[in-house]
Amino acid sequence: MLALAGPAAAHVLNTDLSKLPRTAIYWEYLKLGFTHILPLGFDHILFIVSLYLLEPRLKPVLWQATAFTVAHSITLGLAMYGIIRPPGSVVEPIIALSILFVALENILTNRLSPWRLVVVFGFGLVHGMGFASALTGLGLPRQAYFGSLVSFNVGVELGQLSIIVLCWALVGRWAAARPWYRARVLVPGSVLIGLVAAYWTVERLLA
Repeated sequence: MLALAGPAAAHVLNTDLSKLPRTAIYWEYLKLGFTHILPLGFDHILFIVSLYLLEPRLKPVLWQATAFTVAHSITLGLAMYGIIRPPGSVVEPIIALSILFVALENILTNRLSPWRLVVVFGFGLVHGMGFASALTGLGLPRQAYFGSLVSFNVGVELGQLSIIVLCWALVGRWAAARPWYRARVLVPGSVLIGLVAAYWTVERLLA
């Protein structure tokens, strides 16, 4: 999450936003938020997939996604307004650790516990700082600062919901109730995600 990239970011960088109406600016930042998740936010994608795997019904994961969105919106807003200044050297390893934590929890527990919402909220605060680190490099237009920030958040949320719907369509819809779901889907998937997250953690700590 260190930088925003891709066609949406390039378009914003190469466009004189002061000449655009606010609705057009908001649309650009909504697209930017979405593409920062799909397809560019691989670490965020793995985090959402990890949340989904333990309880592959839509309602429980949507509650978790809501807690996560509220949390990252808070820290993203605070960081973009200069109230907090989180160092990327600290935030990025913690983001990787959050993915590893959820993957390990999936393996070690058999059911979703209520306290996971608290954990997800806490990790959402950290992920929001990561979004801020990426968005700071691009900036927000002064004439539509707050609205662009909200639009970016909405784009992130839409990207997040797209991941959840894809997981449900590809896995949850037909495999969730199967007796082999945990052994063949949940555990292998979480192990793979955990290994990637562990590698990221070490890589980011050493960077």
